[in-house]
Amino acid sequence: MNRFQLKAHILERASLRYTPAGLPALDLVLNHASEQFDNGVKRQVNLQIRAICFGHLAEVLNASDMSIKAEFSGFITPSKTGRGLLFHIQVFNPI
Repeated sequence: MNRFQLKAHILERASLRYTPAGLPALDLVLNHASEQFDNGVKRQVNLQIRAICFGHLAEVLNASDMSIKAEFSGFITPSKTGRGLLFHIQVFNPI
């Protein structure tokens, strides 16, 4: 199963674009910061991940306040450039 869930805020947002089929698409960079326990030791986790969303969700996220924290859910794919991962957002819930 490929399911990814992350609490984050939008760090970068590109301009809304459209696929050749006319579907709205939005490229984002999400920022996450938290404390996690790993084998009983507390760790600070700070990361940025590239993300994309399509359709109505792209329009909603394009108009949203970048500073609000939200829970994003979706799946991960390899990026088209072959460097790193790309988070495909399917669900967005402001916290």
